[in-house]
Amino acid sequence: MAAILLSGNEAIARGAWEAGVAVGVAYPGTPSTETLQNLVLMEDVIAEWAPNEKVALEVAAGVSMGGRRALVTMKHVGMNVAADPLFTLAYTGVSGGLVVLVADDPGMHSSQNEQDSRNWGPFARVPVLEPSDSAEALAFTKLAFELSERFDIPVIVRSVTRISHSKGLVEVGERIEAEPKPYEKDAAKWVMMPAMARKRRLDLDERMRALTEWAESDEGPDTVHEGSTELGVVVSGVAYQYVREALPEASVYKVALGFPLAAERIKRFAASVDRIAVVEEADTYLAKSLLAMGIPVEETSLPADGELSPGKVSSAFGMGEPETRAGIEGLPPRPPLMCPGCPHRGAFYALRKARATVTGDIGCYTLAALQPLAAMDSCVCMGAGIGMAHGMALAGASTEKKPVVGVIGDSTFAHSGVTGLMHMAYNAGVGTIAILDNRITAMTGHQGNPVTGRTLSGRQNRELDLEALCAAMGIEHVTVVDPHDLAETERVVKEEVARDELSVIIMRAPCALLLKEREAVYAVNDEACTACGACIRLGCPAISSVEGGKAFIDVTLCVGCAQCVQVCRFDAIEPAGPACDIGGV
Repeated sequence: MAAILLSGNEAIARGAWEAGVAVGVAYPGTPSTETLQNLVLMEDVIAEWAPNEKVALEVAAGVSMGGRRALVTMKHVGMNVAADPLFTLAYTGVSGGLVVLVADDPGMHSSQNEQDSRNWGPFARVPVLEPSDSAEALAFTKLAFELSERFDIPVIVRSVTRISHSKGLVEVGERIEAEPKPYEKDAAKWVMMPAMARKRRLDLDERMRALTEWAESDEGPDTVHEGSTELGVVVSGVAYQYVREALPEASVYKVALGFPLAAERIKRFAASVDRIAVVEEADTYLAKSLLAMGIPVEETSLPADGELSPGKVSSAFGMGEPETRAGIEGLPPRPPLMCPGCPHRGAFYALRKARATVTGDIGCYTLAALQPLAAMDSCVCMGAGIGMAHGMALAGASTEKKPVVGVIGDSTFAHSGVTGLMHMAYNAGVGTIAILDNRITAMTGHQGNPVTGRTLSGRQNRELDLEALCAAMGIEHVTVVDPHDLAETERVVKEEVARDELSVIIMRAPCALLLKEREAVYAVNDEACTACGACIRLGCPAISSVEGGKAFIDVTLCVGCAQCVQVCRFDAIEPAGPACDIGGV
């Protein structure tokens, strides 16, 4: 076997491949996205993007029922969407191994909340494996498929951002082809109507008992690092790395199987040390579990939110000073902004001029909530922009002077916006929905989706026809506009929000990062510029203010969208040169 550097996501993909996985399905979500993007490059595997995580898990359930091994990947909030099939699949069990990667995001680097996916274990009653580095990510993924088939249960592999995106040396092996299991009709196992579900519920109890016995045995994956008996630390996942660095003398019990816990093994460890503490991120899952076992867990001053680090662990145990943001304090803030040439900027420019209350959604366009656009009023979860717009209208918040507009991206609309729009149409809702179709799932790294028709394998298939879909719902007013054309976008928005019925505006223009060439770049004529600030208020990173308040355009960043040209009333922005490749000057 060879040792190579792999990220946690790459290692999980490799582990699934070595385990003989037949199909991988996912909706992209940071920090899990790269797993499927790596799996699709491997031989003898089918890998697909799904419209959402629920569909992904249901497809994988069908693969398992058909006797083959399947991997589903998602970020933590995606597990909320997939929970419906997960709970029942714990009852049905599996045929081919079924593994679910859930990647948590402590610190919310790219998420709207923190969740601890270890809690899905006891909630859904499915085993949860937690790797602490890339090597374990590969090994535990292979183990997950074995456990899934051995104990007739879906298995969760829980990762976090630092595992998913950091790299480590991993021993890689060869693929072992898992023999397909022939499908045999078995309604008592697969049809979860009440009479059959009651029996499978009792069967699940037996499977959990068998799994717990395995966890307590010498085969169980938990390990102990023997150190000083003065302090014992119980830990799981990436926190193990922080503890080993911060508390090198301590004895450490590393929980690999977060559910079901090997309670007797943990009790024996606790009895072998003078003091027992727990180090964990996001939630006090382990601490509460140990207290329930009757183990006196020592309180620490670990932060209740965000990511841990060796420094935070050291400080919590009185071994060092609290971490500071040295070298960062005093620097100017660098808030995230939409890219130069982003079509969403034109959409929100028009919505702000219409004085609209905008119920937003998950995507790059969420950045429109920030200054200088400040044109988005809410962002809760995938698809919520449509439902919340309808709710605001029902509450009487939409008026002629202050209309409510629901905004959603093309990928998010396919994920969970279709049903919200259907609800509005079905209930004769009044309001305007803007679908920002930038032809890609941009925020997670440019994946295809049903609206673009581009699959994970790169094949161009059918595109979801948004206009026809809206018409099929009975929505009579569906308008397509190019958001780079500011005057036309403003006119359409003004016209549609004035309607006393449901209307949809499809704002269609490709993501700026999809462009391979730019038609022109622009520069500011310093003599004509009056420092009015209109172009600055677009929030384009290529435009800045210089001495005297006048505008300056960095031609190395400009992509030639010409939005700034349209807002300048003094003709002070002019073409600066011929077309050239993006990235050139």
